[in-house]
Amino acid sequence: MKTRWGLWVSALVLNGAGNAVAQDSWSEQLSAAVKGGTVALDLRYRFEWVDQGGFDDEAEASLLRSRITLKSAPLHGFSALLEADDVTNIGPNDYNSTENGKTEFPVVADPEYTEINQVWLAYGNETVTASGGRLRVNHLNQRFVGGVAWRQNEQTFDGGRVEWKPIDGLLLDATYTYQVNRIFGPDDGANPADLEGDTVLLLANYDIAEGHRVSGFGYLLDFDDQDGFAAGKTVNLSSDTYGVEYQGEFGLVNLRASYAKQSDAGDSELDYDASYYLAEVGVIIEGIKLQLAWEVLESDNGVGFATPLATAHAFQGWADLFLTTPTDGIEDANVSVGGKIGPVAVRAIYHDFQAESSSEDFGTELNLIATWPVNKQFTIQAKYASFNTDVEERFPDTDRAWLTLQLKL
Repeated sequence: MKTRWGLWVSALVLNGAGNAVAQDSWSEQLSAAVKGGTVALDLRYRFEWVDQGGFDDEAEASLLRSRITLKSAPLHGFSALLEADDVTNIGPNDYNSTENGKTEFPVVADPEYTEINQVWLAYGNETVTASGGRLRVNHLNQRFVGGVAWRQNEQTFDGGRVEWKPIDGLLLDATYTYQVNRIFGPDDGANPADLEGDTVLLLANYDIAEGHRVSGFGYLLDFDDQDGFAAGKTVNLSSDTYGVEYQGEFGLVNLRASYAKQSDAGDSELDYDASYYLAEVGVIIEGIKLQLAWEVLESDNGVGFATPLATAHAFQGWADLFLTTPTDGIEDANVSVGGKIGPVAVRAIYHDFQAESSSEDFGTELNLIATWPVNKQFTIQAKYASFNTDVEERFPDTDRAWLTLQLKL
């Protein structure tokens, strides 16, 4: 009996010691993942000025976005990230943020807020990466899906994402999101801060040869109705979009061509089928890049092709007159030229806007930008947009200017 008791106690001691060693090993690995992680600080100050027809007062917004990002080192393929943002006014506060009620001023869609911008847990190996939480999702050039990182409040997606590389050159990317955290949040204002519903974002990229890529995409947006907001700002944004894009390089010449088809979906009250077209060619000559582009968003039954999840500011002029496609669609013919003056990157873009399904000319716009990377941590950028209307009753003359100072540590 004493022998059996002694053997049992000895087994417990040895087992406990083994567990202690395993726990010590696990805790050491976890400690290494934390200690081997990174901490990043991003401070972005921006002054934005807007002079727009229909307003007696000019808008002036002076805002500092402070972002801290904590990311672990990998632990058996797992990693985690936590990112917090704060946007605070530190100067002139004469602008309509869409939720501050200052409607006597033009819109600068940058509300003051503090929130978790990203938080996720991911697992990855050589072929698959899976992540869940609050995610940043940018597809292609962000014409259909993007983070709208230009604005101080980034657009993020709550849900899960899987990226799979089954063979060399092929990437399959699938995201499910039940809530889109928009730039207008985190509190509702004139626009809903979040879009809720079941949305699936699908993308496939295939490198058919060096410098040549074909992409296919499908965006299935099914948003819920929300009390207090018109259907046009919520459920009527639901749509199914399928498309294809080609990007190619031929020496100094680069090409991009895209086509997509969209129709109403979910509980949308709309009934339409509209197409999207893009043809873009650029050439670099002695450090100067010249680019020509033609982009069309069709309309059908008085409904324009919609891109509610896009980084829309980057397209159809920085004056932001066409963030929502007009009911008669839009054609944007534009030309740009860019290069460097010393360390400063400069670019100028000229747009001519016309209706797609009528003969109406909307107007023209000039965009100018200069970016000076003072060093690896500090960047200065000046940017200007001037839209001249041909239909004042629909689209007002608008001038916008920005000065951005960004420090990344």
